[in-house]
Amino acid sequence: MKFQNIIVYLLFSISFSISAQDMKAYTSGWEGKIENTKTFNFSIEIAKFQSENPIFIISNDQVIIEQSFKKIENKMIRIDLGENLSFEGIVSENNNEINGFIKSGILLYHIKLTKTKTDSFTGVWNILMVDKLKSQNFYLSLENGAGNNYQAYPVLGDNRFTGTWCANFQKENDIIYFSDIKTGLKFKGKLGDQKIQLSIYLDRYLITQIALNKSQADWQIGNFKTDKQYKNHQNSKLDELEYLISIDSLPNTHAILISKKGKTIYENYFDGYNSKIPHDTRSVSKSISSAIVGIAKDKSLFKNLDQSIFEFLPEKYQVSKDDLKHKIDFISLLTMSSGLDAIDFGTTKESKASEDSYQNSQDWTKTVVDASMIHEPNKFANYGSANPYLLGVAMDSIVSGSLEIFIDNNLFKKLGISNYIIQTDNIGRPYFGGGMYLTPKDMMKFGQLYLQKGKWENEQVLSEQWIVNSFKNYRNLENTNDKNGYGFFWWHHTYQVNGKAIKSIEARGTGGQYIFVLPALQTVVVITSGNYRNGKFQQPELILEKYILPNIKE
Repeated sequence: MKFQNIIVYLLFSISFSISAQDMKAYTSGWEGKIENTKTFNFSIEIAKFQSENPIFIISNDQVIIEQSFKKIENKMIRIDLGENLSFEGIVSENNNEINGFIKSGILLYHIKLTKTKTDSFTGVWNILMVDKLKSQNFYLSLENGAGNNYQAYPVLGDNRFTGTWCANFQKENDIIYFSDIKTGLKFKGKLGDQKIQLSIYLDRYLITQIALNKSQADWQIGNFKTDKQYKNHQNSKLDELEYLISIDSLPNTHAILISKKGKTIYENYFDGYNSKIPHDTRSVSKSISSAIVGIAKDKSLFKNLDQSIFEFLPEKYQVSKDDLKHKIDFISLLTMSSGLDAIDFGTTKESKASEDSYQNSQDWTKTVVDASMIHEPNKFANYGSANPYLLGVAMDSIVSGSLEIFIDNNLFKKLGISNYIIQTDNIGRPYFGGGMYLTPKDMMKFGQLYLQKGKWENEQVLSEQWIVNSFKNYRNLENTNDKNGYGFFWWHHTYQVNGKAIKSIEARGTGGQYIFVLPALQTVVVITSGNYRNGKFQQPELILEKYILPNIKE
């Protein structure tokens, strides 16, 4: 009996020791292996579509979610799959496609489902953006451990995935829980003796498990070789460009594409990137937001660009309106000239409605419209993401149905763009301030649409007048070093090549994301990069001026 009591006591002591484990002991780097390279590449199927209860299926090498749903009469499909996981789509007129969005975390993943010979529709969902992992290494940084407190940050060996934004760190006995607010993935780690058994979930559905051990060496991240180099272009400048990229003299260049008169004359990918991976465009998508406003205007969904933005904001924000703020209209927002204290950079003090400020507040819209006015609208331009953000709030109230479906039906579907992701704001609307993911090829399509004055394959997607107005230089951006001219979320810049000035209209995103539209050369250039923290975010301008423009003839 004494022996049994001793055993019980020892087991209790061990259990208590683990459950009361101080997270300080786990503050370290951890590593393991993802099961296979396609673990996070999901197949999507809607089976038995003609039945009363079709089935929505998400799977990798096994079924993850299988749920029946009821169809809606107007060809719309809405399925709640979890707490922060859903699908909304619409069946095409010919009944051969379903286009829609999986909402997971703060991302809207566009999904194109194609009808098969059987009574089903199928497609793919790459939740980590990449079409296949180049590295199965998985790392976890556990930081600031003390008692039950900690932070946890997963890092993939394949750094083409743009990373997690983890939060909601919890601990219960020997189990830690946290989630990625970006992708919606959830993590559960069982703490053991010098090990962690990590489970990864899609909402409440298990995707995979990874055994983690403490890291003993530096993490192996990225450094992927370029799969393919084009050496038949017979252009010494492009040869030099490719060489400099290969030796990291032009670091973190991911893709370069050039089209002339609508035809691609150069296309190359680096650092393991390829044509199938949608790239984080950051603020390039501000220019796309401008196009959505233009489409709404062309459809007469609102009357004039001089209408006050307050006409389209919810009632609870009207208390922030005064005589001066009432003058904030569409055109002032499109040209970064709202006059609000909403400047993202280049000032000595932080603006009340800078992107960092409002994104860290409970109510983004209230933070923006409550900010003081530092100028009268339409007088001075200062770059600030609050301007397009407010337009996104307005567009959400102007269009019927969901804004993302409007964007897909009226822009991307017309350009043949289906592999893209939209970042949302704090309440799930498409975020007009940036963060859309597009492939470089599709970025070039968008630039070509503007070069062709809004026309695509004999259809006028955007009115020519909207393109003309978008490309005007309204005023210079006061908070930029170059004091660039600015249109409807389009930058102006002039390059000097062989003693000649070449004007460029540009969609720009931090880290080195560019769409260059060069009307005089009938050329569009797209460059994507990963220079987020090294100060080389304007490197594409150097690449364009020194290595591309000298070889493009008028």
